[in-house]
Amino acid sequence: MSELLERIVIDPKVMAGKPVIKGTRITVDMILELLAAGAKPEEIAEDYNISLEDIRAALLYAAKVLGREEVIVEAKA
Repeated sequence: MSELLERIVIDPKVMAGKPVIKGTRITVDMILELLAAGAKPEEIAEDYNISLEDIRAALLYAAKVLGREEVIVEAKA
């Protein structure tokens, strides 16, 4: 799985330092938003000239980042 994560890079000079697919300006969050809106991975790959592995890398990256976050739930009275 580490080889998938090598497809994601962060460079302050590219998209203000957002995580992107290596060699592109396609951000991880954009891929996630497209998937959430119902786009199929194959459509995204074709439309943005990236691979399905790139999309899997974006999903894995997001899972890893979110897995480190602390979630605070407000108790309802």
